[in-house]
Amino acid sequence: MSQQPAPSIETSNRIFTLPNVISFLRLLGVPLFLYLLLVAEQDIAAVIVLAVGGSTDWVDGYIARRTNSVSRLGELLDPFADRLYILATLIGFTVRDVVPWWFTGALLLREAVMAVVLLILRRRGFGPPPVHYVGKTGTFLLLAAFPIILLAKAVPSIDWWAVPVGWGLAWWALGLYWAAAGLYIVQAVQMLRSETVEP
Repeated sequence: MSQQPAPSIETSNRIFTLPNVISFLRLLGVPLFLYLLLVAEQDIAAVIVLAVGGSTDWVDGYIARRTNSVSRLGELLDPFADRLYILATLIGFTVRDVVPWWFTGALLLREAVMAVVLLILRRRGFGPPPVHYVGKTGTFLLLAAFPIILLAKAVPSIDWWAVPVGWGLAWWALGLYWAAAGLYIVQAVQMLRSETVEP
């Protein structure tokens, strides 16, 4: 018995879709999180905002695929919201001494390397390489690690399990982030080489 081909998912130019609304709300959570963490120093409330923002990372994409409402705006908003959440969290955590500066530096260096790779590709007329599941997994683990690490600082009585769990996820995320960067670099080199061998 032959299998039916999976239905194709079309990308639309729609703006006001449920997945896009979720992404917009995630973006609004970034300044709220920074205010709670750095100004009000309400760490429990900041944990909740961060956890909601991280847990909804996959929701918008899941809804978009299930309801066939994938949009070009959503394809831009989702990774942008991820990067903004990670950057804002790293800055806030470093200021509050929740994470050491070298951990922040390792993640920011990876982003700098990727920015250079994308700039080189763009100047040669190429778009960004396809997103790899290794990078997606790293983002998921990092967004899961951050609330747990902050929770360990906010509630010292649970740091016996929150610290190893949070930092275990964070270390895995950091390793996967750099592994994904290596894969993207290999893809970029292959794209550039294919251009040079064309007649």
